[in-house]
Amino acid sequence: MDRKPNLAVVGATGLVGSTFLKVLEERDFPFENLYLMASAKSAGTTVTFRGKDYVVEELNEHSFDKPIDIALFSAGGAASEKYAPIAAAHGVTVVDNSSTWRMDPEVPLVVPEVNPQDIEWNKGIIANPNCSTIQAMLPLKALEKFGIKRVVYSTYQAVSGSGLKGISDLREGLAGNDQCKAYAHPIANNCLPHIDVFLENGYTKEEMKMINETRKILGRDDLRVTATTVRVPVFESHSESINVEFEKPFTMGEIRSALSEFPGIVVMDDPAHNVYPLAREAAGTDAVYVGRIRRDESVDNGINLWVVADNIRKGAATNAVQIAEKLL
Repeated sequence: MDRKPNLAVVGATGLVGSTFLKVLEERDFPFENLYLMASAKSAGTTVTFRGKDYVVEELNEHSFDKPIDIALFSAGGAASEKYAPIAAAHGVTVVDNSSTWRMDPEVPLVVPEVNPQDIEWNKGIIANPNCSTIQAMLPLKALEKFGIKRVVYSTYQAVSGSGLKGISDLREGLAGNDQCKAYAHPIANNCLPHIDVFLENGYTKEEMKMINETRKILGRDDLRVTATTVRVPVFESHSESINVEFEKPFTMGEIRSALSEFPGIVVMDDPAHNVYPLAREAAGTDAVYVGRIRRDESVDNGINLWVVADNIRKGAATNAVQIAEKLL
C-alpha cells in the first residue's frame, strides 16, 4: 500500500478494542482516517486518540460504505459473522479477533512471527487466533526444526480472557462477594477446569480451539495435540505448561539457542535465582516469555516449557495490529 490506509476499529469500547487503540498509538501505526464502531449501546461515546476526539459510530450494514482499507474487529462472534463479509465485499481487509472464521479453510489464521506468508492468500478476512494459542505458537515454531511429534498443553488462564465480566467476578470475589456472571463457580481462590462450553468428546471448546488452531497455523493436520485449559484467579496474562515430544534428538543448548534467537520470545530461565516467567511481569507487554526449560526424562526426545504472555495484548490486540502492519 503506497499511502496511509483508512482504518476502522470495530468494538472500539470493549476490553480488546480499547487495547487495539493503545497498541496502535504505541506502535505509531499510520492511517489517514480512523473510524471507531461499536454496538448501539456504545454508539455516541467519545474516545480520545492521539489527542483527537472521535465519536463512536453504531455498527450497521452501511458502516463500510465509506472508503476503509483495514478493519480490526473485536465485537464478538455474532457481529463478526454478520459484518465481516459485508466489510470484505466493500474491499476492506478484516482482521477478526473472534473465533468465527478461524477454522474456515478460506480464511488464514495468522501469528505474524510464525506464518506471515498466509496473509497473502486472504480473501478479505484474516483470523486472529485464540489468545492461548498465539503465545504457544512462537516457541513451537522456534523448535519446529527438531520435528514436533506431540504437544501437551496445560493452561492457567487469566480472567481478562472472559472480558469485563470475568474481571468483575474476580474483583468482587476477592472483596468477599462471590458472583458468577462469567463462570459456573466463583473464581476467587479457585481454579476452574472449564473454559467455554463442554463438547461431546469431554473437551471444552477452548481446548479444541487450541488443538485445531495449532494444527492449522503449523500446517500439520496430523499433529498429535491435547489440551487441558484452566481459568485461574489472575487478572492479566495467561500461563501455560507446554510439553513437546520431538522426532529428532537435541541438546539443551540447541533448544535454548533456538528459543533465544526467535523474534518475539524472551527467555527467562535461571531457576537457581528464582528467575522464570511470571504473569504479573508479563502484563502490559508484547513479548512471549519462556522459562523452566528442561528435558522431559520420561521420553527419548521431549522438553517442558513454561510460557507466559499478556493475553489481551500479544494474545489479541498486538497480534492483530502486527497483522495490519504486514498488510501495509
